[in-house]
Amino acid sequence: MLLWTKFLTDKISFMKKIRIELVKSGIGYEKSQKETLIALKLTKMHKKVEHDATPTILGMVNKVKHLVKVEEI
Repeated sequence: MLLWTKFLTDKISFMKKIRIELVKSGIGYEKSQKETLIALKLTKMHKKVEHDATPTILGMVNKVKHLVKVEEI
């Protein structure tokens, strides 16, 4: 598992893809964090999605970093 901070500091991260897995439920957290999970298409536990490592996606991952696991593809 790679840490999300590596993606934020890497200047060529625009070409990379990341796989995000929901490992902890959003129940009990702020509404904005739940909406971020939905925007990332993480609707069920242990669901994995792939996204390009753009600054927008990385910012969303940063917001819910305590709920997800991120790895580089």
